[in-house]
Amino acid sequence: MSLVNSANGVAAPTLEDVAKVAGVSRATVSRVVNGGALVSARSREAVEAAIRTLGYSPNLAARMLVTRRSGVVGVFVPETDARVFSDPFFARAFRGAMDAFADQDTHVILAMSKSGEPPERMLEYLLSGRVDGAIILSHHGTKLARAATKVNAPIAFVGNPDVDGMPYVDIDQVAAARVATRRLIERGCARIATVTGPLDMPAGAGRRQGFIDELSAVGRRPLASIPGDFTMEGGIAAGEALLARHPRVDGVFVASDLMAAGVVHAILRSGRRVPDDVAVIGFDDAVIAQQTVPALTTMTNPAHELARQAGLMVHRMLDGGARPDPILLASELVLRASG
Repeated sequence: MSLVNSANGVAAPTLEDVAKVAGVSRATVSRVVNGGALVSARSREAVEAAIRTLGYSPNLAARMLVTRRSGVVGVFVPETDARVFSDPFFARAFRGAMDAFADQDTHVILAMSKSGEPPERMLEYLLSGRVDGAIILSHHGTKLARAATKVNAPIAFVGNPDVDGMPYVDIDQVAAARVATRRLIERGCARIATVTGPLDMPAGAGRRQGFIDELSAVGRRPLASIPGDFTMEGGIAAGEALLARHPRVDGVFVASDLMAAGVVHAILRSGRRVPDDVAVIGFDDAVIAQQTVPALTTMTNPAHELARQAGLMVHRMLDGGARPDPILLASELVLRASG
């Protein structure tokens, strides 16, 4: 369908017109227009030349009138910008969400909470029609998920929202934490503690539960459970508190690599050695796991694939598919020097 330019009566060029002139597929033109990846330099140059020749420009308002869609999907993160931009998990996840729509004429945007703003406020974007669907990351508690059940637009969570019927993608947090804890037991650690994530989050609660379950399976109890916040600064503070209260600790399972790097810093600053005096295992296999000295033994947390799969769920629901069943991805132990 071609739209007429009211200024001069000439039919406005379409994606198909650009594709024909550039000698590429419509999907390739869409990726170039929407800033997507997976386009060769030659194809991108051809598309950009065709756009200049034809004078093509996307017409969002016209598309919305025809399709009743905005052509926008949101990645909603009910966290502040300071948290989002300091944790590499979110960048990896956002790229995964973008890849889920790489072959679509769809923009993927990032929306974060303002400080003190109720997380369910984000759903107003869906209710207003400014976005067609949403991928929700890093939710706390069930309030947001319960509010999401009242929204007709497609929504998928990264992390179990603990609300029946809501689509989500996750790893088996409990099982992964058990693997990490088992590694510390097998190393011969006798006094094992954990630094948790926020316990109102599925990752924080599940990893703490797996830690407790694995110790219980061999007839042992945790030395300590220190609360953390998934930041390096929180890891330093938790490590210092742990060492002050339990100076003979010899193994720590930490619920994220950022916190684990902080815990290692606190241990080394106390004059102890890692892993000789205290073994440390993190979680996420983030870039910092390889930069910390010693490098962190950790559990994988495939942020890119988690968000990509959640995006594909939204994609299928936008195409008329039923709400999908939950997906659980694997987490694996990565052995390095810290544990």
